[in-house]
Amino acid sequence: MQLRYRKLISLLLCAVVAFAAAGCGESSAPPDSGSQNPGSSSQTAEVPDTVYEIPPYRDSVFLEENAEGNDEVKINLSNTADGYFAVVCDSDARLKLQVVKDDVTYTYDVVQRKVQVYPLQSGDGHYIVKVMKNIEDSKYFELYKCETDVVLNSDFEPYLRTNQYAEYTEQSQCVVIAHEFASSAYSANDFISKVYEYVCDNVTYDYEKAATVASGYIPDPDRTLSEKKGICIDYACLAASMLRSQGIPTKIIFGYVAPDDIYHAWNMFYTEESGWVTVEFKANGNDWTRLDLTFSANGEDSTFIGDGSNYLDVYQF
Repeated sequence: MQLRYRKLISLLLCAVVAFAAAGCGESSAPPDSGSQNPGSSSQTAEVPDTVYEIPPYRDSVFLEENAEGNDEVKINLSNTADGYFAVVCDSDARLKLQVVKDDVTYTYDVVQRKVQVYPLQSGDGHYIVKVMKNIEDSKYFELYKCETDVVLNSDFEPYLRTNQYAEYTEQSQCVVIAHEFASSAYSANDFISKVYEYVCDNVTYDYEKAATVASGYIPDPDRTLSEKKGICIDYACLAASMLRSQGIPTKIIFGYVAPDDIYHAWNMFYTEESGWVTVEFKANGNDWTRLDLTFSANGEDSTFIGDGSNYLDVYQF
């Protein structure tokens, strides 16, 4: 596909955007491409006569007959080998869910009366799942707890399925579009390039939302497509939904970007292929590659990004 540079906007603009409790900055770190000239012939080589083989769609389900819990909480642990578990809650109070493994704890706001899927992103081992009920102000008590030992089918499983931060179905508009791209792609990297270009061309940064978004905001990838704008987590969720649905392991990362320590969200994707995905960065074969669509779609200055060492990964989903 044709690749092109985008005009750069001032770094100062990013610095003055109010990030708010759940907002984000507009910085990114494309992986180091070495001394490769973006305009060199290696990026415009003849397209091979191959096609990308789309793997079967990986669904996430809640099996009520296998669930445990009480009148307010039902937890289904039947699919932990596939990298996730599912929960349905119905309570008259605000709930939070904690996933604990060793010294790592992930805490989620619970959306009630609908299936919620949570990843087991800490790998194999013993997990504790707690649902906490709000009693007043910021005080919670333990409503239900269960434990399970997890052995994943592969380390990629949590990043190949829908979850609370990348919520989609096989009928979602973002998945339908991604499938069209994958069906015409000649490789994994070619498919990733198509998604990259599509998101960059169709979604712009929403400064007003960044300044006003509430803590606990959960993105909707199809709404991002419909509104054609979003903040960093919207970009990361949309990219993850499109790539995962067609078999590309993709992480959603929350963390900080130096030098201003902006709280931000971006992606990491995995492919066995190496080579150029866009003029901005090169995919690392058999390794995770950073993808920051907030940066790419809005033309932030790549000289500020450096080699990615200014990214601090804190949470992954």
